[in-house]
Amino acid sequence: MARNKPLGRKIRLAAAGRSNRAPPIWVTAKTNRRVLTNPARRHWRRVKLKA
Repeated sequence: MARNKPLGRKIRLAAAGRSNRAPPIWVTAKTNRRVLTNPARRHWRRVKLKA
């Protein structure tokens, strides 16, 4: 990918990077361990973005 990115693509990539995390620990505690995983989790090599 190019070093110089358009602002729109940069914003989309940043949003995808933020959303690609595990749920916070307080969510697991509040739901009594019902919520453990993030279904939208994405691996950088397996699933590519349409950005």
